[in-house]
Amino acid sequence: MKRILASLLLLITAVTALAQGLSPMEQLKADPKKAYGNDYPYQSQAGKMTKAPRGYKPFYISLYARHGSRYYWNETLYNNLDTLLTTAQQKGVLTPVGKAFYDKFMKAKPELQTGVSELTQLGWEQHQDIAREMYNQFPEVFKKGGYVWAISSMSRRCMLSMSAFCQELVQCNPKIEIREQTSRFTLDAVVPDDEENPIKHHFPSPKPRYESHMDGFPRDNSLQDNIIKRVFTSTEGLPGRMSSMAGNLINLYTSLPNIYYEGMMDGIINDDEIVARWESSNLGSYSWVFGKQYDMIPILKDILSKSEEAIHGGRHIADLRFGHDSCIGPLTVLMGINGADEDPEDPYQVKNIYQNWETCKASNIQLIFYRGKKGPEDVLIKCLLNGAEASLPVPTEIFPYYRWSDFRDFYTARINSVKEN
Repeated sequence: MKRILASLLLLITAVTALAQGLSPMEQLKADPKKAYGNDYPYQSQAGKMTKAPRGYKPFYISLYARHGSRYYWNETLYNNLDTLLTTAQQKGVLTPVGKAFYDKFMKAKPELQTGVSELTQLGWEQHQDIAREMYNQFPEVFKKGGYVWAISSMSRRCMLSMSAFCQELVQCNPKIEIREQTSRFTLDAVVPDDEENPIKHHFPSPKPRYESHMDGFPRDNSLQDNIIKRVFTSTEGLPGRMSSMAGNLINLYTSLPNIYYEGMMDGIINDDEIVARWESSNLGSYSWVFGKQYDMIPILKDILSKSEEAIHGGRHIADLRFGHDSCIGPLTVLMGINGADEDPEDPYQVKNIYQNWETCKASNIQLIFYRGKKGPEDVLIKCLLNGAEASLPVPTEIFPYYRWSDFRDFYTARINSVKEN
């Protein structure tokens, strides 16, 4: 039996390693739902961890995580679809597939409109799983207990994600003491551009270079046309433009796995069609996260300062932050995780340095700190993106580990190179 279990473990490890080596398009073929981008429900990418250099033990973790799966983030989507489908039903312009969708949507409508922006059960469970995985992977950090500081944005879905994560850590070890805070006092460290943040910033908004090299990049509207034809026999007299109708239907479709309504739109859209448009949608995602990267400088500053405290005798064993895709996506670019800051000119190269499914529901960046035996500055860092070991633009000869001094100096220089307007 032990041999069988060992063989299975080796097989799982090999499959995981192979998956991590796949190109973006190969990953989409293996899991088409990744084409949902930031609507993709979290799937841990954790594989076998690279053993730390001899003598180094983990002692502190710094985390930034997006909230877990939720209903759509604002009421406009559900309300617009309600108006559109109701009008189409009254005018008798729904196809048989459209009528079936109409019935399903109207049955779910009270729940959808009540649930707008709220965390789902899946979102709660995602953060439980991430917390337990973190605890099990780095037991040295938590085994003696200690103090954890957790902050979140002021949205309920973030507060509940934080609560799910923190409760699970305490379930793992009741000796862990956690202070949770959601207030305007901590917004600069978790959602710096929140309008309620009393500290106002005015950072520049850079544009990615690929935007100036889009000549010849194909623009295909066939999915929009096909969706409309599958739902309506005519669009005459229906509210909104065709592009907004189709866009709302696509947004609803990609959100369905997060709210347990997969199958609601059978016959209208399929995953292969979402995959076919992914590279174009990923470019739009990259423009969005690239332009906001400097707005996340206060988060990176907080990571550096809290880490210094932990290294030099602070009592925190972890600092946890829970926010939004609008923060973790740009933070990924600011930090250059897995090359996200490379800013290629060729639009076809963007998919190789940034994939919008990495900013999925419950996406997270973990910085794991390891202490050596040569004094307080003898510290290494490893970065995990959604559970998988990730690269940073910091020089190192011991990847995936980086020396704290190099990490600190590199990102301090990057921060200082950006001047507020």
